[in-house]
Amino acid sequence: MKQRKNIYLELLRRLEDEEPIVLATIVEAEGATPQVPGALALFGERGLLLGTLGGGILEADAQERALLCLKNRNSLCYQFELQGDDVAAGEPICGGFVWILVDGSPGSQGSTWRRLADALLARRSGVLVTRIDRQPDDQARIKRLWLDEKESDIEAESALGLITGKLAQARRQRKPMLLQEQGTPPKNRQTLYFLEPIAPLPRLLIAGAGHVGQAVARQAAWLDFDVTVIDDRPEYASGERFPEGISLVVAEIETAVRAFLVSVDTYVVIVTRGHSHDAEALRACIHSSAAYIGMIGSRHKVALMRERFLSEGWASAQEWDRVRTPIGLKIGSRTVEEIAVSIAAELVQVRSEVREKRAGEAL
Repeated sequence: MKQRKNIYLELLRRLEDEEPIVLATIVEAEGATPQVPGALALFGERGLLLGTLGGGILEADAQERALLCLKNRNSLCYQFELQGDDVAAGEPICGGFVWILVDGSPGSQGSTWRRLADALLARRSGVLVTRIDRQPDDQARIKRLWLDEKESDIEAESALGLITGKLAQARRQRKPMLLQEQGTPPKNRQTLYFLEPIAPLPRLLIAGAGHVGQAVARQAAWLDFDVTVIDDRPEYASGERFPEGISLVVAEIETAVRAFLVSVDTYVVIVTRGHSHDAEALRACIHSSAAYIGMIGSRHKVALMRERFLSEGWASAQEWDRVRTPIGLKIGSRTVEEIAVSIAAELVQVRSEVREKRAGEAL
């Protein structure tokens, strides 16, 4: 299994290779839909390359339009309804609708993609602003602008004609939004702005490159975590055992964990080969601001370790209570693969809770 690629980085790579490509984006969704605003898909001459708009008839229709856009070098912004009533005929029956933007010439925005990619590689966030001038026949003209996290929202809003405060709102809530041009009549959807907050992937630090660490790394990479694995055994932390794109660090575990830049967007999974190494890794990060710290172990082991951490003054009771241990959701897991699934599920659960909390604080 390969690590899932960032679509924008992959888009830039293919454009630099002069590969014909189309970028499709869901810019609005209402009602029950298979995907959400911000969902992306790359299409090439042979069809879907990366990402998804939700599959089924919706994606098949988008692919057909994308191939025509690739051939004709044009772009579209259209509505797709999922309100059929004939299941046997394969009609979409979700009940909602989506607006899809199909960019047939993403190469014309090369400088924007390069700035976006540079920001992501430097672990900086920002907002991708897409101006859509939509014609009555669904044809569209597209202009894109990348606004780095350090750039002025007020100046950008003034230059773009956006309602004051919308860029800041998009940054805080970390949710895409579709806006009409300021002063446009309510029913006129001709000039639109799609604001897409984009941030580096949350970082997952796995202490331990054994079987469980390997299995968690594979699943987490597919679930959009930026994965780093640490182990002091080079034969375990090797490229032969892990997918391309996962960072591997061969070093003394406690030292390497302390050296890692743990932030509020960092998740830590401790699955080393023994009790003492687990304790060392935990001591190195328990005082951090990590969004998640989880450690493998039996309830007996956890109880003994807790007693020692508190008695030695290595952590407060409040700090210990933040640690998810025994790690993973309780799904009756027994095998390595099942344990990895339970850990990956807990990572997704906590990440969703963090996102919801941030969105609520931004209101």
